[in-house]
Amino acid sequence: MISQTAEYALRAVVFLADQSEPKTNTQIAAAIQIPSGYLAKVMHILSRAKLVRAQRGLRGGFTLPFAPENLTVLRVINAIEPIRRIHECPLGMHGKSLCPLHKSLDDAAKAVEETFGDTTIADLIRVPRHMKPLCRVPEST
Repeated sequence: MISQTAEYALRAVVFLADQSEPKTNTQIAAAIQIPSGYLAKVMHILSRAKLVRAQRGLRGGFTLPFAPENLTVLRVINAIEPIRRIHECPLGMHGKSLCPLHKSLDDAAKAVEETFGDTTIADLIRVPRHMKPLCRVPEST
């Protein structure tokens, strides 16, 4: 439904939304179990889209620049790879008129897009701590 990169971006944003202080790329990668090098690329994309803020320095790291209530899942996904909608026949056979198959596929994409547009990051972190898989700092031993 969404790319692995978009899922990684969502996991990183959900993790950051639940933190009170900046977190480094290494801390985020460890907490959400993503390869650090890959996450660095994802965070760069999110930073360019202004969905995360990067702070340099001793207490630096990544934070969210706005409240989780003001950030939708769709906005995060669109920063990485927008959901593909079908506006005309991909085979070039029907022009702008979609056949039943392509209309059905577009209807499904539209429903996913609407659901993600109606879901905020705050909605995803409003669950008990034990239900936040891959979105927490591992316990110290």
